Amino acid sequence: MILFENLDLTPIHSILWKGLHLEGPGRPVTYNPECDLRALMLRQLEQIPYMKDLVKQLTRNLNMRKACGYDSNVPTEAHFSQMKTRVGVEGFRQIEAWLRHEALRLRESQPLAAVGLVQAACMDSTDFQAWSSRDPHDNSRGLGDPDARVGRTRKGFILGYQSLFLVDIEGFPLGHEEASANVNEKKLVEPLLDRLLGEDIEVELAAGDSQFESQHVFDAFEVRKMGNIIPWRRLDGRENPPGVLSVKDRIDVEGPEYLRVVYKRLRAMSESLNGRVKARLAFGKFTWQGLRNARIHVCLVCCVVYAIAIVASLLCRPKLRYSVAYFA
Repeated sequence: MILFENLDLTPIHSILWKGLHLEGPGRPVTYNPECDLRALMLRQLEQIPYMKDLVKQLTRNLNMRKACGYDSNVPTEAHFSQMKTRVGVEGFRQIEAWLRHEALRLRESQPLAAVGLVQAACMDSTDFQAWSSRDPHDNSRGLGDPDARVGRTRKGFILGYQSLFLVDIEGFPLGHEEASANVNEKKLVEPLLDRLLGEDIEVELAAGDSQFESQHVFDAFEVRKMGNIIPWRRLDGRENPPGVLSVKDRIDVEGPEYLRVVYKRLRAMSESLNGRVKARLAFGKFTWQGLRNARIHVCLVCCVVYAIAIVASLLCRPKLRYSVAYFA
């Protein structure tokens, strides 16, 4: 597969090999953990819903085994579960951060991003269902997945999780934060910004829909010296400040023209990313359980997005940096 043939994962070997050894006492390493990471990324790219199906396809498909780097033997489902536990959420976040920095460094269309300066970005949350049923003794939580909670979305109520993305003006994901579906998305803003800004990335301006309109969020941006474009809701007995956007007809906004243009462009790019990861990278097909696995799931989705951007740049075909279909 062209994606993995041109993707060098050598710099993250220290993360992948955590807790493993080639010599000395103990069980020897049977499978290269780099191959395991490729297999998990391939699972997202090929939209394989269950780990048992991944193992079956690796066993039967020689090309898939070669793409991942396996020989005639392939790991079991339990092996992948052990690998996820060993690397952990922080390990996958470090892998994702390295791939993100490489993609930013190679992206010629946004040269300032190569040194960690992002001029404008947009926050948007999206949800995905848990692989669980409701607990008959507590209707607000999952039975097989006790971390899952019932939350209200734009399309109704779901049992699952949500992810808050920060996306730049070209639809490139900069970071994300996960929580149960019942958590107010405003509470995810500060953890997302703290993690992202702690990785040598600076964002000058962030936009978001009216759901983020609160003094707590405004203070979070002010402390971090970030500008924001967040529409104010129309409330009885309150007059919105001059010079801000206001919600019009629940969807559209009105206010200064330059703010409207920037806001709509950023919102469109955020929706574009949501559409790509749901349609092409099985973002909504979450078949693991637990918040920890939900975070790993989103990390793997973003890793594939960054890997595609890296390989497209290395192949001197930058127009393919967002084309998941080309590399699938």
